[in-house]
Amino acid sequence: MDTMNIALPEDMKQFVQEQVSLGGYSSVSEYVRDLIRTDRKEKVRMALETEVLKGLRSGDSTPMTDEDWAEIRRKISERHADRSKS
Repeated sequence: MDTMNIALPEDMKQFVQEQVSLGGYSSVSEYVRDLIRTDRKEKVRMALETEVLKGLRSGDSTPMTDEDWAEIRRKISERHADRSKS
């Protein structure tokens, strides 16, 4: 695991140390990792909500056809194959 040093004002440093003590974290590093994981999840949730809103605002829905589902399956298969190559 790599190390990263950060500089914090005294009040933020005290806040972090309090969170470690009160939140049951074993270290400042564990607390910061939890913050990063939480931020990642929030960004994914926001991106998903954005896509849902785009869909809701895109107009009236139409019934899905067998061709629509086949195209979705094809695109997902292609994406999966591309990720497997990486």
